[in-house]
Amino acid sequence: MLRRVLASALIVAAAVVLAVLVPISMARDEVAICADDPATFPAEGVAGWRGEQLENAATIMRTASDLGFAADGQIIGVMTAMGESGLRNIDYGDWETIGFTNPDGTRTTSIGLFQQQHWWGSVETRMDPAAASALFFARLAALDGWQQMEPSHAIHRVQVNTDRDYYARFHADASAVVEALSAPC
Repeated sequence: MLRRVLASALIVAAAVVLAVLVPISMARDEVAICADDPATFPAEGVAGWRGEQLENAATIMRTASDLGFAADGQIIGVMTAMGESGLRNIDYGDWETIGFTNPDGTRTTSIGLFQQQHWWGSVETRMDPAAASALFFARLAALDGWQQMEPSHAIHRVQVNTDRDYYARFHADASAVVEALSAPC
């Protein structure tokens, strides 16, 4: 119960910050996200993504929409999670899978949909898809001019990874998922 209260407080705080930081020109699209009910997901998936992956994409989209992000921001969020975790909320990261370290040589602490390290928040927050999404979007909103950047470059600036073009390969899939989950119910 306490975790839910803290996660809700975090999301509300992020929404307040975004209300100040997000430019008026980025007014929220009135998009009906039909993924509130996983039973409405296309049985064949979307661009190879299905089940839990689409549920997580829908959570990212709902969080983005609630925070005032239009489809372009939603696509960026979904792209990020595709590249970081395959749209799976995993409790391990690059250190455990490939021995990847931070630039200073320390072990990474990446977890969750966005593979956020300990400085992003508590384990509970980073493992909660909506709260982790709110953390990501708060940092994206604080990035001056993100709307004019290549999506992969904007993500790179938020995620601080080694290859600014890494996420570009997920743009078409993320666009297809956002479009499919935004279709009229």
